[in-house]
Amino acid sequence: MPSANARSHAVLSVATHRRNAELSAGRPDDGSPTDPTTYFGCNVFDDKAMRRYLPKAVYKSLRKTIDLGMRLDPAVADAVANAMKAWAIERGADHYTHVFYPLTGLTAEKHDSFLEPDGKGGALAEFSGSALVQGEADGSSFPSGGLRSTFEARGYTAWDVTSPAYLMEIPSGMVLCIPTVFLSWTGIALDKKTPILRSTQALSQQASRVLRLFGVEPTMPILSSGGLEQEYFLIDGTFVSARPDLLIAGRALFGAHPPKGQEFEDQYYGVIPSRVLAFMADVERQLYRLGVPVKTRHNEVAPSQYEIAPTYETGNLSCDHNQLVMTVLRKTARRHGMSCLLHEKPFDCINGSGKHLNYSIGSPEVGNLFAPGDNPHENAQFLVFLCAVIRALHRHAGFLRAVVSSASNDRRLGANEAPPAIMSLFLGDQLTDILEQFRVGHVTGSTGKRMMNVGVDTLPPLPADPGDRNRTSPFAFVGNRFEFRALGSSMSAADSLVVMNTMLAESLDYAATFLEEHMQGDQARLGAAVQKFIEHVMEEDSAVIFNGNGYSEIWQREAERRHLPNYPATPDAVPVFSSPEVVELCEKYQIFSRQELKAREDIQLEQYIKTIHTEASLAAHMARTQIYPAAVRYRQELASSIASCRALAVPADSTALEELAAVIASFEAGLRTLEEHMAEVEWMPEESALLKTAKTCLEVILPDMDALRAQADKLETLVADDLWPLPSYQEMLFMK
Repeated sequence: MPSANARSHAVLSVATHRRNAELSAGRPDDGSPTDPTTYFGCNVFDDKAMRRYLPKAVYKSLRKTIDLGMRLDPAVADAVANAMKAWAIERGADHYTHVFYPLTGLTAEKHDSFLEPDGKGGALAEFSGSALVQGEADGSSFPSGGLRSTFEARGYTAWDVTSPAYLMEIPSGMVLCIPTVFLSWTGIALDKKTPILRSTQALSQQASRVLRLFGVEPTMPILSSGGLEQEYFLIDGTFVSARPDLLIAGRALFGAHPPKGQEFEDQYYGVIPSRVLAFMADVERQLYRLGVPVKTRHNEVAPSQYEIAPTYETGNLSCDHNQLVMTVLRKTARRHGMSCLLHEKPFDCINGSGKHLNYSIGSPEVGNLFAPGDNPHENAQFLVFLCAVIRALHRHAGFLRAVVSSASNDRRLGANEAPPAIMSLFLGDQLTDILEQFRVGHVTGSTGKRMMNVGVDTLPPLPADPGDRNRTSPFAFVGNRFEFRALGSSMSAADSLVVMNTMLAESLDYAATFLEEHMQGDQARLGAAVQKFIEHVMEEDSAVIFNGNGYSEIWQREAERRHLPNYPATPDAVPVFSSPEVVELCEKYQIFSRQELKAREDIQLEQYIKTIHTEASLAAHMARTQIYPAAVRYRQELASSIASCRALAVPADSTALEELAAVIASFEAGLRTLEEHMAEVEWMPEESALLKTAKTCLEVILPDMDALRAQADKLETLVADDLWPLPSYQEMLFMK
């Protein structure tokens, strides 16, 4: 249908969806139980299922691998495979898949049937231990950054026993999903999970070294924990169908700012619309079955923006679960006639979406190592781990910035509650004061919680934390964990987790060595050694601590004075991957080889270039086939109206026509400039030219697109509404 009619159809269809949602109100209509405690994890091969289906000896062996990090006994694989098969088939599964996370950042899977011909005209359900432990996938079509040639197609998947298998419900039944790593034929990591497991092992080794100095002998691995707050936009699907930019690029390349955005601050934590609540309840029911411990749902700051957040889990599992969350959000939105936008900045004039990673380390045996206790100034163990984080971020801030670089996240960072590109650490008043006391060598105490007297007789005094939160900080301490806020909403959390684990492992290695040298084998010297370590870190690395407004120009200048790295865009940041410091760090702890790092640098540059090319091509196409024709038609209508009036000797003001004609001329010129510059770019550059092409995208193509958009958005405010072909911001953001 014509574009204007498509827009009208989209607007009308929203009302129908809204009325249907009012009736459903989020209740299940399939007869399933409504109490989540009765079905939580029912589709997961968890500890309860393992106890039921595995022989006792096999169960104990598998638990040792999961809990203690011991090597998997190959002898148990067949028993586990048979148990998984029986469990899955009982629930309706007839296929299995090794789920892995290639360097696209998305989830990949290849389904195989349990059925095997029996040679007598029938079939048997088979699933061997070898099929469970290792699979083969064609790796030639995934991005590899030169790690493999197209003709080198063999890739292996290997079972990650620490992340439980689960059943994914599909229209035809169930599929048994087995989380795996993905490796090349030569053993090179082609995925996001392998580096997590490597970095977790390095972190555990170095954290255990520090703990032993405090008289703690861990028998369980020290693991990182993650809590990922997933933000997203929810837009009616018919609007997206009428917007090629949202459909293909995930963001609106054009769109005039609506009369109302988020400036009234009435969306955040507001009453959730019924249609959205029905969607959220559906999402939660599916995630509960998959064992994902989602806890929180609420309206976010921008109109039509929302958040879902789980409780904390081990870092590896939190990343796997977040991939499931994104999959379920998208799939469920389609079923509800909506589209879930995970793009970091789908709409230009309002908040973008992040994925805050709440990070801590510890184990059930030693607890949370970032918990300060009631008297942090006396908690020497906590202060050592805290200072290790300070040192880690100061030394490796560029690496952490590089892994959250993308064309979409570049648009988000630096405003509207998204942190700036400069990596800094917020500690709050209490911890900053304690560390300053250590710096001067005179520790007197720490500020405790205060009580707020609300002034209402029926309310008791309320305890207030000793420090506030800072929403402009990319890396903030929030009581017993660090919140990393620079991660983008569409990204895999794996890269950020890997860098945090690795930089902290290096810093804990340094801390353990420092303390050992100053203790000289005498446990009585531990206190003095800790004092010297804190003083040393504060002297060498406290430049990264900043508790103020990260958006201010003053901080930009101050950060430069402190020599903190500032990489505002992806082409500035990703070369850090091949810097000597990062190569040395990753090779020392066997996280990435030099080759694997270079591949990831090239892949991020390739994805940046391809993203800009896709968006620029879309912008040019929409400008030429939708926006320009609408503007020309309206210009003709105005000209005809003026001519008719003058023919009848009726006064006619041509100001509107002249203004429209001037904007159309500027729009045409901008479109020609964009198309000419696009024709000059080599969009499939050689490896040696990737950075040059990326910088051309940043410095030439993106400014051209912004200039074209500025004129298009002016046209939207001038052209008659019935002729404008694209659903507007006002319609998309406020019609639910």
